[in-house]
Amino acid sequence: MRFCLLHIFLALSFYSFAQRDSLRQDSLRKKKEIDLNTIDITTERDNAFGISRLNNIEGTAIYAGKKTEAIYLKDMNANLATNNSRQLFAKVAGINIFENDGSGSSIGIGGRGLNPNRVSNFNTRQNGYDISADALGYPESYYVPPSEAIERIEILRGAASLQYGTQFGGMINYKFADASPKKISVLSRQTLGSFGLFNSFNQVSGTLNKFSYTTFYQYKQYAGWRPNSSLQSHNAFIRMGYTLNERVKISGEYTHLNYLNHQPGGLTDKQFLADPSQSNRTRNWFRVNWNLYSLTGDFTLSPSLKLNVLLFGVYAGRDALGNLERIDRKDDTTKNRNLLKDIYNNQAVEIRLLKRYTLLKYQSHFLIGARAYKGQTLRQQGDADKSDQPRFSFLNPNNLENSDYTFPSRNLAIFAENIFQLGKRWNVTPGIRFEYIDTRSEGYYRLLNRDLAGNVLLDKIVSDKRRNTRQFLLVGLGSQYKITQWLEAYANFSQNYRSINFNDMRVANPNFQVDPNLKDENGFTMDGGFRGVLKQLLYFDISGFWLNYKQRIGTVLKVDSSTFQIVRYRTNVSDSRNTGIEAFAELDWIKLFRKNSAHRFSTFINASFINAIYTGSEQSAFKNKRVEYVPQSIVRTGFTYGYKAFSITCQYAHTAEQFSDATNAETSPSAIYGLIPAYSVMDISASYKYRFLNISAGVNNATNSSYFTRRAEGYPGPGIIPADPVNYFVTLGLQF
Repeated sequence: MRFCLLHIFLALSFYSFAQRDSLRQDSLRKKKEIDLNTIDITTERDNAFGISRLNNIEGTAIYAGKKTEAIYLKDMNANLATNNSRQLFAKVAGINIFENDGSGSSIGIGGRGLNPNRVSNFNTRQNGYDISADALGYPESYYVPPSEAIERIEILRGAASLQYGTQFGGMINYKFADASPKKISVLSRQTLGSFGLFNSFNQVSGTLNKFSYTTFYQYKQYAGWRPNSSLQSHNAFIRMGYTLNERVKISGEYTHLNYLNHQPGGLTDKQFLADPSQSNRTRNWFRVNWNLYSLTGDFTLSPSLKLNVLLFGVYAGRDALGNLERIDRKDDTTKNRNLLKDIYNNQAVEIRLLKRYTLLKYQSHFLIGARAYKGQTLRQQGDADKSDQPRFSFLNPNNLENSDYTFPSRNLAIFAENIFQLGKRWNVTPGIRFEYIDTRSEGYYRLLNRDLAGNVLLDKIVSDKRRNTRQFLLVGLGSQYKITQWLEAYANFSQNYRSINFNDMRVANPNFQVDPNLKDENGFTMDGGFRGVLKQLLYFDISGFWLNYKQRIGTVLKVDSSTFQIVRYRTNVSDSRNTGIEAFAELDWIKLFRKNSAHRFSTFINASFINAIYTGSEQSAFKNKRVEYVPQSIVRTGFTYGYKAFSITCQYAHTAEQFSDATNAETSPSAIYGLIPAYSVMDISASYKYRFLNISAGVNNATNSSYFTRRAEGYPGPGIIPADPVNYFVTLGLQF
């Protein structure tokens, strides 16, 4: 009780002081008019906890009335060399995580009960532009920006459908640090860790008059803790900017990534319980070659009018090679391997115009924008050699054993939002988005059946050509009210849409089949809550949400009519609804009692409780079943202690059990469906800074928990993918 009274007393004192300061500022403004010659607003950190929210306006984007987070990586102790998701997203409520490997070559996160696979339910961006394979037809992210280059991670929840696309999850933007104001600045970080981890990140940036530049190169190698595991990765980036004058700024970027990953495959439940470190796949490999490019122009047309033009593209590819057969069957090394090759070639332009104007004596803002997107994916699947080497070549490139497709996609969109400032404390933001989507598939698949002796019973090539065009309107409405100087309420409604992807059109996988009549998904998201900050003392955000999903695509179990084996069948399972509570709070206990101290000690709690079930299905097998990959509770908590240049963070995470398919099956011989048991993980990291020297070290999974987060039907499985055991890292950083 005394603790609560102290909080109330501090809040009232802070509010009273802020009101007196506001009156003084109003008096000064009456004496002197101030001409605002720019509306370029950037995020300002309102605390040192490593998390904040985005401002109502950021550049030419509107975030008023929406649930947002901004994660500042420099304020946290974490294993940045491996993009450790548990630590990076520890303070973001409702985030479920896939842990595929300990190297950080891939990240899988989902929010509010959405599938975490390769961040496919978010519109994923780097410095404002798309980085996924195909934003419409294949929104999976095979490229992960290195955490050591990131200044902050911006997260916008389901309300992103109006400005950034139609995704149910929202938008994630990895924003790199701006160029150093010095002529030259160097950052070098060298990391050694368990299981042969070596990571070298080296960055040079600077500003010369009107010209600025940033470039980095990252090399990473990792042996892995299971047999048949390894990774070698090269990542390079360059950005050049030129400020013509105060009104015109131009910048260009190029990113390259390539890596080769040896994959140990999945396990059955029995194998995992006996020894999670084992591997019975020696021939599985994965290769990525990613190229991103962008050109950005920022134009201040007048003191109240700003224009942003963004051109960007992706030219990339990924190759998956190995044995896709069930993991409970021995790999027959006398048989050819299966090879899937993808090439992505996408270009887009986005234009945004932001206007500030006066309405009812207050400053309101109008945003209008457009997007034109052209994508093309080439996808081939066929036989490769029998060896265990990374040879990504088809045996019969002109006569593939499985399929050869081209997937063109087109997207035109126009969107608008307006912040109506209806008083000093209240604003309302309605929005609308028009979408035109055109997705096609052109190619062939091959029907090839053999008897047990290997004799060909059927060999038929089937030509396949499909086109699906649709156009629709999405609407949204957000509002926020500033209750006090440190507390505000917010609420938002936004419609969502998700088109079927290329994997849903044609892929040959013996564990997996797709309904040929699969339909797009649609629905809406509602959320609202309270958030506030007392500078350097307390930060919190508590909200509830309702996610309504129509024709939700999921996986069910079905008997294959030709092989009589039980397979995973991807179809429109049913409508579903996800409801839940997301809460985060962090408090600096020392500043609660002593304002100025060299010591810092804060604790945080991050909790989400989600109820996600299938509704409205006529099939009793699914009605009221739990939606797959939705733990009913996720709790993360921890503390950070700091003294001058030293700090240490300990965090604990608990994720409740979840199912991997819509039938809620608990186990299966192939392990591609079943229960994912609850698990708990602890991470500890510390750092020390001395002038230009920075040393950080830590231990991940400190309690050496044995657990897994997913059951895969294809790569990197199929089967259970065990998470990494206890592991260590140490980083030496130099900055000058």
